[in-house]
Order: sequence, then C-alpha cells, then structure tokens
Amino acid sequence: MLKKKKNQEEQAPIEGTEPAAETVNQDELSKLTAELEKAKADAADANDRYLRLYAEFDNFKRRTTKERVELLQTAGKEVIVSMLPVVDDFERALRAMENATDITPVVEGVNLVNNKLKNVLQQKGLKEMVSKGETFDPDLHEAITNIPAPTDDLKGKVIDEVEKGYYLNDKVIRFAKVLVGA
Repeated sequence: MLKKKKNQEEQAPIEGTEPAAETVNQDELSKLTAELEKAKADAADANDRYLRLYAEFDNFKRRTTKERVELLQTAGKEVIVSMLPVVDDFERALRAMENATDITPVVEGVNLVNNKLKNVLQQKGLKEMVSKGETFDPDLHEAITNIPAPTDDLKGKVIDEVEKGYYLNDKVIRFAKVLVGA
C-alpha cells in the first residue's frame, strides 16, 4: 500500500505548476507564428527589391559605358561631315591647278577654300588667338625665344608669332608659339 500511495503522489501534478508547453497560450502562439511569417515575407520582399535594384544599376552602368564608347567613336563625326565640302573644294582646286596657265584664278580659288575652311571651323567654336603686340602671357603663349626688343615699349611683349594659337569655345586648345622682346 505504501508503494501505491507513493506512485499516486508522483503522478499527481503539483498544485500551481503546469507543463511549459501548456503555459503558452494558443492565441499567443498563432500571433507569434503570424509575426514570424510576416517578417519572413518582409525579408523576402526586401531581398527581391535589393536584387532588382542591383540588376537595374548594373544595366545602367553597362548602358552608360556603351554610350560613352559610342560617343568617343563618333565624337568628331559632326566636324568631319561639315569639313567634307571643304575637302571637295580642295580637290577641285588641285584639278584646276593641273591645267591652269594663269595663276591668278588658282590663287583666288585657294583663298576661297581657305576662307570656307575658316568659316566652318568658326561655326564649330574655333577662334584664332591674337598675339602679336600683346603682353606675353604664359597661360596663352609658348615663348620660343627672347630677342632684343626694337623699342623699349616692346619689352615683355610678343614681337612675332611663329605658330598661331587657338581657342575652342573660349578654352585654349593650342598655345601660340611666339618670339618675346627682351
């Protein structure tokens, strides 16, 4: 009998204690499960947006690289197309020089072609630099040599221009090679 009583006491739950699994309410468990599912869905959505954004940025980089390469390859196209009529005029002038007996019309034709070339270049933003008689400026001029100035007022000024300088849209693209008075 003593053994039976002991077994019954062991099997009977102690008052005020319940198994741990039963302490969590079923409603709380379903809420936690729903929150977990929502967090998983949010994480999957964020990951999907990240992957799409990354792919879009990668496509943007490829597209801009391709456009840059195409731009570099065709950057001079507009200038070259505008120069073709001048090339045609030079070819006509060369043909005219072969059969010319009088040099005056040939010189006039070459001068016309030269003026046409300068006009085309001016339309594209090219401007000649005026250097002769100006004060020497190392930002605009490249001094080849110093020569004795014929007068005192020409000291430090450009006496002669060996090679013209040019601006392209107000930016120096070629420095003028000059002789400076000393």
